[in-house]
Amino acid sequence: MSFLQGFILSVIQGIAEFLPISSSGHLLVVRNFMNLEDAPVIFDILLHFATLVVIVVVFRKRIWSLIKVLFELKNLKTDNDVKQRFNVVLFILLSTFITAVMGVFIDGLEISNPKIVYSLFIFTGSFLFVGKYLKGSVDFTKMGIKNSVLIGISQGIGVLPGVSRSGITITTGVFSGLSREAASEYSFIISIPAIVGAVVLKIGEAEALLDVVSLPVVIFSLIVTMFVGYFSLKLLLKLLNSGKFHYFSFYLIPLGILGLIWGK
Repeated sequence: MSFLQGFILSVIQGIAEFLPISSSGHLLVVRNFMNLEDAPVIFDILLHFATLVVIVVVFRKRIWSLIKVLFELKNLKTDNDVKQRFNVVLFILLSTFITAVMGVFIDGLEISNPKIVYSLFIFTGSFLFVGKYLKGSVDFTKMGIKNSVLIGISQGIGVLPGVSRSGITITTGVFSGLSREAASEYSFIISIPAIVGAVVLKIGEAEALLDVVSLPVVIFSLIVTMFVGYFSLKLLLKLLNSGKFHYFSFYLIPLGILGLIWGK
């Protein structure tokens, strides 16, 4: 893999991981066009790990408040704020468990056919469009088990290439009653254990990765992904707040249709 190819894949990951257009789907399609099918999956996962760094930076205050509650458990019965934040931690664990169980089965499907990915682009686009008519108002710390379960299931479905993880989880969160801001925060925070888990499961492929991609290209790609991803996440949050999240359906649905007609 050349620096140019690494740059292209990194930019796509940085943009598509946060904007609701499916990074895994776009990476699969572009890799297919560039004849990079032999690149180990661990490369894509490492790019996801780079975007995880962006999530931690952008949502650092919320993440720290959830970590800090673990050291405040002595006040669990007397402090309502501590209780609410501790409940969110439990909900994150529940969502992660559901995602992990679904991910094991879905990962076994090993979808690599671009035609399936194009079909899932249409599915994601349609889901986003429907989300235009959904409204929620529940705050982040006031969420309940229903929100956790539904979002966990949707994140599991988001493992499929062509399904936007951010798109389906945020839309599901709003459908379950969360405000758009709360749904976006929860969506990205629960992606952290999911990405870390994927890296751990695929770390054994690291040696095979370096047979195809040189270490300088890997490092360069990670840096580009983090840089592009930061601005993409900021753009996404701005679009969410302005009610324009569904605009991406006007990209995904035509892309899926054109891909089914003329794609490989």
